[in-house]
Amino acid sequence: MAERITGHTELIGLMAYPIRHSSSPAMHNEAFAYLGLDYAYLAFEVDNDTLEDAVKGIRALKLVGSNVSMPNKTVVGKYLDELSPAAELCGAVNTIVNDNGKLIGHITDGTGFMMALKDNNIDVIGKKMTIAGCGGAATAIEIQAALDGVKEISIFNIRDKFWEVGEETVRKINEKTDCKATLYDFDDKDVLRREIESSYLLTNATGMGMKPLEGQTWLPDTSYLRPDLIVADTVYAPPKTRFLEMAEEVGCKKMNGFGMMLFQGAAGFKLWTGHDMPIDHMKEVLGISYD
Repeated sequence: MAERITGHTELIGLMAYPIRHSSSPAMHNEAFAYLGLDYAYLAFEVDNDTLEDAVKGIRALKLVGSNVSMPNKTVVGKYLDELSPAAELCGAVNTIVNDNGKLIGHITDGTGFMMALKDNNIDVIGKKMTIAGCGGAATAIEIQAALDGVKEISIFNIRDKFWEVGEETVRKINEKTDCKATLYDFDDKDVLRREIESSYLLTNATGMGMKPLEGQTWLPDTSYLRPDLIVADTVYAPPKTRFLEMAEEVGCKKMNGFGMMLFQGAAGFKLWTGHDMPIDHMKEVLGISYD
């Protein structure tokens, strides 16, 4: 890294809290070095309280842009100048591009998740999926899945601040796509079991399983799973959450969040640099495994 940094090196950030566990800096910096691009990518611990000042810093310091993760995805849009159509639809941003002082918000989580499924030979198009979560990443996945041709989506969430977001996501999907979407409360365990039983894919798109919720899951027990069910988690640190451990116990094919992290990152990489991320090289160097 020291040999690459010059007076012309341009900076890209990652704003989230907690974030020191992230693999994104290693991924992007390796890709920059491999392609000979004069950029550096750093992680900054930023929460909702410091987010507005951090966004101002992107413009003031002339950063190329920044990634945004929890808990900032659904908040950061109000501090930006423009949102992409997908970010507008999702109500969330995970990638900021600084276009000569104009800050534009994009969302690449949904595309990254769907590309990861394809890369892992999982074809959910025309089928049903059940997904947990109504936050920024979950919403992006749900909308992109519907746009890509998933037949039915059952969404589960607790009645927290994101419940209304889930209701709005369901409305958008049902009005603007051919997919049927329904929102359910986690408290109704009989409905949760029923919806999982009729699904091809079960996905965790909540923060359960990552710091500070390591070892935790919303899935009551392994009786809700079956061997032919495919189970995916958007969490990649740790690479095997309790949710995926339960899937492994039953014999389900499973996928952690590394693929989504890689492919959503590749989309942002393209937006910032104009270059394609060297996907095969990144998998090899970073030892990315879906298991």
